[in-house]
Amino acid sequence: MGKVRTILTVLALGVVLTLTGCAQTQTDTAQTDVTRAVAVLHPTQGNNVFGTVTFTKVQNGIRIVADVSGLTPGMHGFHIHQYGDCSAPDGTSAGGHYNPHGVPHAGPDDDPRHVGDLGNLNANQNGQAHYERVDNVIAFSGGNNILGHGMIVHAGEDDLTSQPTGAAGARVACGVIGIAQPEGGM
Repeated sequence: MGKVRTILTVLALGVVLTLTGCAQTQTDTAQTDVTRAVAVLHPTQGNNVFGTVTFTKVQNGIRIVADVSGLTPGMHGFHIHQYGDCSAPDGTSAGGHYNPHGVPHAGPDDDPRHVGDLGNLNANQNGQAHYERVDNVIAFSGGNNILGHGMIVHAGEDDLTSQPTGAAGARVACGVIGIAQPEGGM
């Protein structure tokens, strides 16, 4: 009887390990198949900034398109942050800039730069900003994977040189980058 119980236990453990391995493979495959992501921006306490940032895989990188409203006219730092956590009223729970390689802060076209260094949004007199660029540093998998990270808009301009974050000031909006439905899907 004890021998049968041991055999059944070993078989059950083998099934569990096999299923766990399959689940991990399916998850990894699903993340590499991601073609779109989105962050919905919500205002931090005392602010009225909101918007949407989409990330779409294209041939030479990821196209970033942001439409943000409720800003003061002028430049506003725009960064991917370390954590996908907007629970703090001031957005500080999102941590610092996403910088998995430990390099200095810089502009979006500089090398090296933080993975999260996207530069600035330029808000018009109505407080609206549109941002669009193709970025070849960010990714949906691997060491530069942005999925699950925070998206922050700052009160002031990122000077693209001050360390460690560009002296852009307080956080006026926060969102979390999540997997979006593929275009044309449903």
